[in-house]
Amino acid sequence: MNKRIFIVASLAMLLVIIAACAPAPTPAPTAAPPTIAPKVEPTKAPVVEPTKAPAPTPAPTTAPTAVPPTAAPQALLFSSTQFSPVEEQEKMRSVILKDFKAAKVDFVVDPSEAPFMDRIIAEQKTGKITVGVIGALHGTFPNLIQANALEDLTALAAKLKDRAIVKEFMTLGKMGTDKQYYIPWMQATYIMVYNKKAVQYLPAGANVDALTYAQLAEWGKNITAATKEKKIGMPAGPTGLMHRLTQGYLYPSYTGGLVTTYKSDDAVKMWTDFKAIWEYTNPQSTTYNSMQDPLLSEEVWVAIDHTARVVNAFKNKPNDFLAAPAPAGPKGRYYMSVLAGLGIMKGTPNKAGAEALIDYLTQPAQQAATTREVNFYPVLETGLPTDVPAHVKLELDGVVKQSKAADAKVALLPIGLGGKAGDFNKIQQDTLTRIVLKGEDIKKVLDEEGAKLNALMTELKAPCWSPDPDSAGKPCQVK
Repeated sequence: MNKRIFIVASLAMLLVIIAACAPAPTPAPTAAPPTIAPKVEPTKAPVVEPTKAPAPTPAPTTAPTAVPPTAAPQALLFSSTQFSPVEEQEKMRSVILKDFKAAKVDFVVDPSEAPFMDRIIAEQKTGKITVGVIGALHGTFPNLIQANALEDLTALAAKLKDRAIVKEFMTLGKMGTDKQYYIPWMQATYIMVYNKKAVQYLPAGANVDALTYAQLAEWGKNITAATKEKKIGMPAGPTGLMHRLTQGYLYPSYTGGLVTTYKSDDAVKMWTDFKAIWEYTNPQSTTYNSMQDPLLSEEVWVAIDHTARVVNAFKNKPNDFLAAPAPAGPKGRYYMSVLAGLGIMKGTPNKAGAEALIDYLTQPAQQAATTREVNFYPVLETGLPTDVPAHVKLELDGVVKQSKAADAKVALLPIGLGGKAGDFNKIQQDTLTRIVLKGEDIKKVLDEEGAKLNALMTELKAPCWSPDPDSAGKPCQVK
């Protein structure tokens, strides 16, 4: 029995020795838990695992330090009366404003001036200002000034003095004061367009980019003598813009005004000269609502019209047409600018962002993008990129030449006429019809139509606008 016990004990001891010496079980600690695990596992797991878990703790301290530079920019509300078509708004948001990073811009368009002004006035009254930048036509800014809604941008204008913004436009942005109430943003205008075939008939010594109305009449005469056709064209159709040419081009260029000089001796001279131009004007002009089709059909070789109403001539036949400034009269080369400006709402919560946006939108790249995408033209004299479509570049050349001409002067759209704007325009249309088409006595017509004009301005209590002199808030009157 003792011998059997001894043998079993010896075998057990031998197994223990083999197990201890065998290399395979040694790396697997789980093979020996019966004697070690109760003491080693509980202490190793809590010590080793937890000490490694806190190791990621330094990482979170690194991540937060990168957050401030990428924080979302402060919001900026850009309230505009321009770009009411949905496609134009999309171009503004996705193309023109795309690279602006100084603020998160919310571009909001009011389709008419009434809701736009309602918003501005309501915010001023409550003191809860959300609007930052204001984009509107020149004629809207008197109402904004009256509502005490605008910051003085004189300091910003000084920072932008090297931007080469047309000086006449910057002066208009002061609204007759010593403060800069808006920075010019963009413009639409009327230019002269001519077929290259007409160049050979220019009067001796005439420069097409510095033409006078007297030379325009002579040019028409030369063309008619050579072709036996009347090749000058005017947008004098039922929905044409001939009245704008009268208001912003002819009258100011000859008289230096419009309302105050309506029946002056200078006005008599103007109508006399225009009758000479009309003698060589295509008689179908009374049916032309826009000049691009007559230019394309070559019924007309020389025309003056709104940029939007001649653009297809350049687009469809870019090798045939060139653009030039409108002619000049004795008082200068006046042209009508549909001028839009950028103001800053008084008390805006993000004035720095508003100033940065105005800086951005007046840079050459954004000025060119505005021209390319929404067909409004630059307010800059120089530094414009050339990466625009060929037809846009052709028109742009004429717009820039006109605005930077040495004798260029700006006339504005009528201001303060409200729902009576059509009545005002009709007076100019009737004047042209009676003098040019019916051949009535010029002085008699001007006296009669001038009396109607005075009555309308008195009824509306509308003060004068440029180029007429300031009437100190009183109704503008024919002298």
